[in-house]
Amino acid sequence: MEFIRSLMERLPGRAGAATVYGEPIVAEGKTLIPCAKVAFVFGGGSGVERAETGDEHRAGREGSGSGGGVAAKPVGVLEITPAGTRFIPFENTRRLVGALLAGLAVGLLIGRRLSRR
Repeated sequence: MEFIRSLMERLPGRAGAATVYGEPIVAEGKTLIPCAKVAFVFGGGSGVERAETGDEHRAGREGSGSGGGVAAKPVGVLEITPAGTRFIPFENTRRLVGALLAGLAVGLLIGRRLSRR
């Protein structure tokens, strides 16, 4: 449990703006700032296995463990121009690419069927 406590004390310094926002990229009069969703997960536990012998209980094996993880997922960019600032999400791009690939697959299937006639 001390391990988890130690990590949680250091967490605020790791979960700041620099973790969520990447280094700005300046190109063609625009500044792009990558944005990400960051999640930290920690857990731990301990236990004692008691061995029973007749009417008495005695301590058996003891164990403990802890662990943690971090995940970062890009979610978009902030685009800053002289005209204004806007957030451009990556999810819309994924949907568009998925729709384009689905359309391509359907087009290929239709093309194959028509060429067999």
